[in-house]
Amino acid sequence: MTDATEKTADASAADLTKLRQWLLQRVSQGLEANGGQPSPADVRQHLAKAFEEAGAGLSDGLKRQLERDIVNELLGYGPIQQLLDDPTVSEIMINGCDRVFIERQGRLEQTSIRFANDETLIRLIDRIILPLGRRIDGDNPTVDARLPDGSRVNAVIPPVALDGPSLTIRKFAKERLMVENLVSLGSINEHMATFLEACVVSRLNVVVSGGTGSGKTTLLNILSEFIPEGERLVTIEDSAELQLHHSNIVRLETKPANVDGTGEVPIRHLVRNSLRMRPDRIVVGEVRGGEAVDMLQAMNTGHDGSLTTVHANSPRDAASRLETLCLMSGIELPLRVVREQIASAVDVIIQQSRMRDGSRKVTSITEVLGMEGDTIVMSELFRFDETGIGQDGKVIGAHKATGIRPMFGPRLEAAGFKLGPEVFGATEMSYRTANGGRR
Repeated sequence: MTDATEKTADASAADLTKLRQWLLQRVSQGLEANGGQPSPADVRQHLAKAFEEAGAGLSDGLKRQLERDIVNELLGYGPIQQLLDDPTVSEIMINGCDRVFIERQGRLEQTSIRFANDETLIRLIDRIILPLGRRIDGDNPTVDARLPDGSRVNAVIPPVALDGPSLTIRKFAKERLMVENLVSLGSINEHMATFLEACVVSRLNVVVSGGTGSGKTTLLNILSEFIPEGERLVTIEDSAELQLHHSNIVRLETKPANVDGTGEVPIRHLVRNSLRMRPDRIVVGEVRGGEAVDMLQAMNTGHDGSLTTVHANSPRDAASRLETLCLMSGIELPLRVVREQIASAVDVIIQQSRMRDGSRKVTSITEVLGMEGDTIVMSELFRFDETGIGQDGKVIGAHKATGIRPMFGPRLEAAGFKLGPEVFGATEMSYRTANGGRR
């Protein structure tokens, strides 16, 4: 592109920006004169008048683009509204006014969307969070919120955000995934799906472990669908994301502190309160603090079949993470006692991972056997063996059973699940040998 061409393009972009701002001002004035809550039809009506007044020879395509921009600016969330409307976009990450990234099909990509300046981005953040009863300013520079459609919002502004305001939106999946979808996507295989259903129905306590964005909440949601209809559920979350369709369910969500620092309702308080609500099952979206002690005590005192998630990179790390969280509770407990609580409360740890190609897979299903000395003993039942990367960039591998049957097999059979040795990748002879050689 020559210097002359570049100058022409810059001039055209500048003229288009000026025209967009003028149209926005004229439409806003017309809507203010009418009063009331404007509708998309009202905006388009005033915009048509503004086009006539401008008298500019605009193509139909440019008019449609300007109309979309004006409607989004006045009734939606400005330039990111198109991303919110795009079903293929799962996450929106804004790092300052000039860097907007998205996640699509597990991969990150940068968009061409820009904000005029940091102040414009902060106004968008205010527009998102103020109707939700939240505020953000220099004294409270971070905020977590949930949009009406269930999408999770996190915003950070200066002085905490050094390179300008940051906004992250994890979109709420409108389409419910079922266990069949996980099988078809290669996240698990059919034997693993059958085994996980048996674990939930048999009222085993399950912890889903994984990193940020690995799909823990999605898997927790799918596992929760296996809970029989006749049971009473209490779900506890920071931001409500679970989409359960049980008739006897109570959904609890934490509450942040008010502007004066009072009124906070943390997860730990909700876990304790849930014990007085006669739950058959307690589902905690994620344990990340001292509520881990309360959750383990609930699992150990008659609330079998409880489910939760924890941030960790392996089943062993998940147990260590639970230890650390228990020690953060403020209750003076010896480390061995904490480990005994974990070993007796947790039956299964499911490791969920985000692979290099962006796909999410269950990479391990591990049974917690108990204590041996001061160590929590575990036994891996299923794992994902990665063998390489294909020409299309996709991870190549397969889910395999380790050939070991779980010690809680009788509990599964009592619930009506008689899983054959083929589920665990073992023959009848190896099953008898493994079972006879274990405690």
